Amino acid sequence: MQRSDLKKSVSTEQEAPWSVGEEQEKYTVILGEAIERYLGRLRDIERRISDGEQDEGKVLAEVSAANEEMLQICARFEQEVRDESVVKATRSYFRNRTHPLLSKSYGINRLRTWPQGYQGDYKTLEINYRESPMSDGIGYYLDKYLMTWPLAHALRGRIAHLAELLRSELGGRQGPRVLDIACGSCREVLDLVPDIKRSAAAFTCIDMDEDALAFSTDRLSLADLSPGKVSMLRFNALRMFDLDIARAEFGSQDIIYSVGYFDYLPDEFLIKMLRTLHALLNPGGKLIAAFKDAGRYRSQEYHWIVDWDGFLQRTTADFERLLAEAGIAKSAVTESRDRTGIIIFYTITK
Repeated sequence: MQRSDLKKSVSTEQEAPWSVGEEQEKYTVILGEAIERYLGRLRDIERRISDGEQDEGKVLAEVSAANEEMLQICARFEQEVRDESVVKATRSYFRNRTHPLLSKSYGINRLRTWPQGYQGDYKTLEINYRESPMSDGIGYYLDKYLMTWPLAHALRGRIAHLAELLRSELGGRQGPRVLDIACGSCREVLDLVPDIKRSAAAFTCIDMDEDALAFSTDRLSLADLSPGKVSMLRFNALRMFDLDIARAEFGSQDIIYSVGYFDYLPDEFLIKMLRTLHALLNPGGKLIAAFKDAGRYRSQEYHWIVDWDGFLQRTTADFERLLAEAGIAKSAVTESRDRTGIIIFYTITK
């Protein structure tokens, strides 16, 4: 690939000429050469797979090494070229240039095309939870590679840690009302069926994705639960910024939780949401909020290999500031993390 090809593509993405300084242009050349080298390595691996390469561990290691080298160069490009519009346009070029090959991975293709219409849908998360590749050929190895990402491990750890926190809360209550915001596939609810029965808890699970609600309803229909113990409701959680609407729709709650959803909310909206949810709690109630700690993982996998940039890059300092601005006292907050340490949980007591 010629340097002009990358510059022309980025200019098209920006709908404006891309003026580069000498240093910036140098890193553009380095990136362009790296992309072609990366594709060459993957094509060579694909040929060997077609010829009967059987050493799965070796092939996966080679695929991982090729991606690691590419991502290190992408990270250096971001560090050196600091113009966010240029970086975003270059990411788009990278995805377009690599799509014919990387789209052979069901997982990568899904994370680039958003078939449910939004990032991080329940089907995508379920694929990660199951850790089961859905492609063949080089796509199989790219699927497996996705599942080795630190944040992929963290998402699996997140659902396990959430279940532990909820189990502990249900164990000390009788007849609690529980609200699950942006519930997705409700995997943790299924894990908690014995605890729901023992505590006589009543769960209300809300999501805007009708497919997610149908999936969860079908899955929970096989559980031994009394009717009405888990209710599914299609509801736009953004409406919960308004306390009057939230209170009229759901009333007071003993436990409110959400994992993943808050990462996508800009600060102003998240602060309003936290205030509302805290106000909905009964005395002694708990709000459980989980966030991805950007200080513990690398973002390039999600911004270059796939197109999953909707979750905001926040650190613990950001979370503490947001909680304070929402009027939540530090003394009311307990922190914990999933087994990887990447996902931080704030359990807030009213």
